[in-house]
Amino acid sequence: MALYNYRGIRVDEVRAVPAACKIQIKNLNLYYGEQQALKNINLNIAANSITAFIGPSGCGKSTFLRTLNRMNDLIEGVKICGQVKIDQRDIYKSDIDIVGLRKKVGMVFQRPNPFPMTIYDNVAYGPRIHGVKDRRKLDGIVEKSLRQAALWEEVKGRLHKPALGLSGGQQQRLCIARLLAVEPEIVLMDEPTSALDPISTTKIEELVRGLKKEYTIVIVTHNMQQAARISDYTAFFLNGEMIEFGATEKIFTNPRDQRTEDYITGRFG
Repeated sequence: MALYNYRGIRVDEVRAVPAACKIQIKNLNLYYGEQQALKNINLNIAANSITAFIGPSGCGKSTFLRTLNRMNDLIEGVKICGQVKIDQRDIYKSDIDIVGLRKKVGMVFQRPNPFPMTIYDNVAYGPRIHGVKDRRKLDGIVEKSLRQAALWEEVKGRLHKPALGLSGGQQQRLCIARLLAVEPEIVLMDEPTSALDPISTTKIEELVRGLKKEYTIVIVTHNMQQAARISDYTAFFLNGEMIEFGATEKIFTNPRDQRTEDYITGRFG
């Protein structure tokens, strides 16, 4: 099966790391016990870009996303073969600091999951865990992170109120601010707007587009219109395989694989 690099150019195998490549995946296979969930994934993800994973439910896209910060390690019976390199370092080597990896590669989940504490303490939680104790420094981190998440103006007058009192969309932006507070380099998003209303979804999409200036963003979405609106590159997954990968505009207007076209045009999924 043909493979395409992060520029959408056909390659027989990944031979070189592009200068702008942040994440390099080579010959990645994942098993849940005897069941193979990911099949020989080869992919390069560009720095300071938004890469979307699309495909029907159960196709492996969320499983693949979780390989990028080793969240699948928490699932009993998982076996992973192949390489996942971030900044040319294999994150599955035994000497990798998992806590440090997940600080560098943060994750936003499908449903907002703020901690049952104040808005301020949600954002300050990560920096405190990593040793920041000075109140003025924490104040600066909280404000900066909330501004990055386009939430500061909405909550600056109630920072010490419970975070659970925010709307769903605000809670999701708070979770993004909480992630940004620990200064990651990569942001993983697993269906971040699926539980939100259209107005909140629009705000999150605008936020994501702005964040790529400073971060590498990988997003799983069932919403193909969302992928088309916000991503630079798109990968289509089916039955554990990455069927096609390339520039989003090309994937949506001139896919190379018939299965990609069939999915995008609604013939299945």
